[in-house]
Amino acid sequence: MALATHTDDSTSHALTRLMPGILATLAVTAAAMLLETIEVHLLHGRWIESLVLAILIGMAVRSCFDLPSSLEPGIHFCAKTVLEVAVVLLGASISLSAVEDAGMTLVVAIVVIVALSLTGSYCIGRLAGLSPRVATLVACGNSICGNSAIAAAAPVIHAKPDEIASSIAFTAVLGVVLVLALPLFQAPLSLGSADYGVFAGLTVYAVPQVLAATAPAGLISVQTGTLVKLIRVLMLGPVIATLSVLHGRNDGGKLCWKSMVPWFIIGFAALMALRSADMIPQAALGPISAASGILTIVSMAALGLSVDIRSIRKSGTRVIGAATLSLAFLSGLALIFLKVFAV
Repeated sequence: MALATHTDDSTSHALTRLMPGILATLAVTAAAMLLETIEVHLLHGRWIESLVLAILIGMAVRSCFDLPSSLEPGIHFCAKTVLEVAVVLLGASISLSAVEDAGMTLVVAIVVIVALSLTGSYCIGRLAGLSPRVATLVACGNSICGNSAIAAAAPVIHAKPDEIASSIAFTAVLGVVLVLALPLFQAPLSLGSADYGVFAGLTVYAVPQVLAATAPAGLISVQTGTLVKLIRVLMLGPVIATLSVLHGRNDGGKLCWKSMVPWFIIGFAALMALRSADMIPQAALGPISAASGILTIVSMAALGLSVDIRSIRKSGTRVIGAATLSLAFLSGLALIFLKVFAV
């Protein structure tokens, strides 16, 4: 009985310590989601997603006000633990069945292009003077699925809040620019509907952005682009697992198994396997996806509250330059594929 009472007291104390920061994070999250709703009604589109708005609002609050130290534990909890839970739930949105719907030539090409893009983008980032962690985040975001890939890779490589914030902020800007500009290149590049869909699926960051970028080219382009993008997203699991291995060594050079395979990577893989085996009820997929999205926004709000904008100002030019060059490199790889293989 005494042990149970002590445990209850410890839990209550932990919750009391975390609650101020959690409430502050939820307030920023609510503001971001409200702004996105207003944006949709006024501008008829999500030009800046709530995920990015959460970071921007959080950074603005942190940079303009001296936050009390009592907020720090809860903010850190949301930025780390909540993000890890969101990554686990993200696995339920990815099914290996997409591979069955595409020819092996296309699947192999996507795998090769993602691998080359990861390597090339990382090298570009390092040559641009970015730290290894920021270069890795930019490479993952550019090569796989933008903000989601950055958010998933961040805890694995132990990225700092300012590194995550700068990577997501500038990648998000490029994502919006790409969606607006990409349809303008279909005619000059002489791309048919299917080819343009492949090009968009290989270069655009997020699935909703692929839909927006391919809609002007017709239904075939939308379907092709979505399929290619989903196969590209499937690379997230292997890439995160590889990063876990690469960053799972301690100072002595030996493998640290706990660090090599974090719990949330195991959870991510388990849910992806269950989804691929159709063991997750269809009725549950929507709520799980929504929960993952909301928790990601919450974690990004906490991330923003952890970052003083003045701390990322110096690296801003280098990050945007590296991200732009990386995107150009990926686009070049996609065009080479389209010229060599007929879709």
